[in-house]
Amino acid sequence: MSEHIATLTWKRGDAAFDYKSYSRNHSWDFGNGTEITASAASDYLGDPDQVDPEQAFVAALASCHMLTFLAIAAMSKITVESYNDRAVGHLEKNEAGKFVITRVDLYPKIVFADGSAPSEKLHERLHHKAHEECFLANSVTCEIVTHL
Repeated sequence: MSEHIATLTWKRGDAAFDYKSYSRNHSWDFGNGTEITASAASDYLGDPDQVDPEQAFVAALASCHMLTFLAIAAMSKITVESYNDRAVGHLEKNEAGKFVITRVDLYPKIVFADGSAPSEKLHERLHHKAHEECFLANSVTCEIVTHL
């Protein structure tokens, strides 16, 4: 149905190319004028001032959930004033001993317009439907848990 393109670029530069010395910094270019410098997580010798792929993965899942939630709320005539989330990804070893993001916890804080706030039960159903409909949640194997 659609393609989503990101171009990655890394160059060694003047640094030696051994495990402890080479720069992990690289760029993500999305073709629309947006370019982001990314790196490995600092635990893996990356630049702590840059976004790392694991953070981007967690942010993408949280963003997809939020955008799906907002669409469902709008179609349900429930007005959302603001949506904030502090998503947490857990990098752990799986059964095969490989490091994977095993779970992403979402902690959305939503402010609804006066007179528009859903009941607690409906609020939970909206998040459940957002999870079921989120393209990215349907694309990964890690558990995604929404904490209300």
